[in-house]
Amino acid sequence: MTVLIHLNGPPGIGKSTLSARYVEQHPGTLNLDIDQLHRLVGGWRSEDGRTHDVLRPIALAMAAAHLAGGRDVIVPQDLATSVEVDAFAQVADEQGADFREIVLLADKRESLDRFERHEDGSEWAEHNRRVVARHGGPVFLGELHDRLLELLRQRPSAVVITSEPDAVEETYAVLEQALRGRPAGRLGPQD
Repeated sequence: MTVLIHLNGPPGIGKSTLSARYVEQHPGTLNLDIDQLHRLVGGWRSEDGRTHDVLRPIALAMAAAHLAGGRDVIVPQDLATSVEVDAFAQVADEQGADFREIVLLADKRESLDRFERHEDGSEWAEHNRRVVARHGGPVFLGELHDRLLELLRQRPSAVVITSEPDAVEETYAVLEQALRGRPAGRLGPQD
């Protein structure tokens, strides 16, 4: 059975790093990193954020096409509402695929610090830093973290993985363990 994995979590927590590692270990899996698609749409540098509106339907179509071809998909994307997450779950269901919901999480202070420490000099990362600053910087990031915690209260089947700084290998091992069927709840590199 094919699988669509939604890897959720606050900005800078390690979603893209883990999804890239996952596809290296699972040939044929699509790393549907929506952030990488932004630069394909004219006007992505605009700070109004409208490219998300264009890209979510494209990402859903890409996921459906890949699953229909009998291959897995991993989506490393911070989604803040059940409606957004359910859209990917519905695609999985329509394609007869399993939907797995994994959330990378650290406490709020660590999450904010991780965003600040994130070493990525790409044009997209710089754009994101400007957008975050324009929306309130740490206050905005704290609000995103709080919304994610609220989302988790609505989604008891989500598996939460504690993302420790500088523990990529350990966190990846926990991700693999969770995808092999560990029950919902909180997992961390110490498990």
